[in-house]
Amino acid sequence: MNQQNVIAIFDVGKTNKKLFLFDEDYKIVFERSARFLETIDEDGFPCENLDSLKLSVFDSLREVFKLKEFHVKAINFTSYGASFVYLDGQLQAFMPLYNYLKPYPESLQKQFYDSYGGEEEFSFRTASPVLGSLNSGMQLYRIKYEKPELFKEVKYALHLPQYLSFLISGKVCSDITSIGCHTNLWDFKKNEYHYWVQQEGIYENLAPIISCSNPVPVSFHGNNCSVGIGLHDSSAALIPYLFNFHEPFILISTGTWCISLNPFNQTPLTKKELENDCLCFMSYEGKPVKASRLFSGNEHEQQVKRISEYFNQNNARYRTMNYNPEIISKLKKRNQKEGSSLTDENILKNSLFAKRELPDFKNDEEAYHQLMLDIISQQFISTQLVLEQAAVKRIFVDGGFGKNEIYMNLLSECFPDIEVYAASMAQASAIGTALSIHQTWNKKNLPNDIIELKYFSSRPNPVL
Repeated sequence: MNQQNVIAIFDVGKTNKKLFLFDEDYKIVFERSARFLETIDEDGFPCENLDSLKLSVFDSLREVFKLKEFHVKAINFTSYGASFVYLDGQLQAFMPLYNYLKPYPESLQKQFYDSYGGEEEFSFRTASPVLGSLNSGMQLYRIKYEKPELFKEVKYALHLPQYLSFLISGKVCSDITSIGCHTNLWDFKKNEYHYWVQQEGIYENLAPIISCSNPVPVSFHGNNCSVGIGLHDSSAALIPYLFNFHEPFILISTGTWCISLNPFNQTPLTKKELENDCLCFMSYEGKPVKASRLFSGNEHEQQVKRISEYFNQNNARYRTMNYNPEIISKLKKRNQKEGSSLTDENILKNSLFAKRELPDFKNDEEAYHQLMLDIISQQFISTQLVLEQAAVKRIFVDGGFGKNEIYMNLLSECFPDIEVYAASMAQASAIGTALSIHQTWNKKNLPNDIIELKYFSSRPNPVL
């Protein structure tokens, strides 16, 4: 029996933990998804069940290695990168995987920024707004001052993707996509760790940075394979686009967060950008990727629930609702009379639709079109922040909103001089993670048909 060469990719989100097997053409040939009940940390705050996650990785791998139709040539991991796993001297995890949503003590935050140049200067250097626990380096700082005895026991602090890799490879390392992602650890001006890392004695707890293209050869239950060091999920999702497109583009990755990623804008973050939730991610090549964030997916979910309840409709109806230009034209005329502005940056921080009265709309279709107009108003401003000073030719939209006809048509109207595409790709983060070690396990040439594109042309509106 001929075995099919595959790579196993673990894609660990906060909600869903997925395992994929991809063949050499990057088609999914096996998948499994699981959810684990959260546990709590010592303060009673919800956090990841690290024991369940660890067992799941081992059990899943044992299962796939038993599948006679596949030959697992490599393994890699991708996950959110905003939390650390803490290893003691015996390289055992011994503290919770603290939730990045956990509130950060204001006094400790003030102490930190007062010690290292103030919020504004520090944010410029580390290319991230002040985000509390979401700046994962701040979690280490908190442990040092709140739990000094435990801090002394920390041998290594590994971001979650690298911890998962360590479980199989036994190699401790850091990865630049995790280290460079709004962690407060990396000085983007100097392209090295910020000096506070040395000053506070944190550096000793951070494993050496290794290129993600250099996997570790291992034997797992008698099976020889290569294990990648893991990648931050947002950076991983960008890889297929960087492999396939070389002219400047923006990727709007849509989900709970809608993140506009511009890997071709090398200008330093400005005060205005930082104030409007811009930051830098790091590409797998170690290059800054300017990005802006919106909580639009969450906003969409909340407001759709509100609309459907008021008009007594099923939520599923809005997933496939057709774009109606006549409704849009009518709403734009009404909004203009109300003085709504597409360029008012204040709308980035506020939900426009939440303030609207549902009885003002004739039906749920009209209300939903207004919701999408309001979301696109925010998206336009957010994307413009990373678009400036970059000759972008294309905008790609992946994730949930890429399947939303109303969103896509409105976005194309906002950017008439740029080609706008809905990008369809099954599991972008997982595929990007597999591509990062392509040469290690795959003898075929890099495929050029992974991403399916649907073009949306702008429709000039006489009302505007």
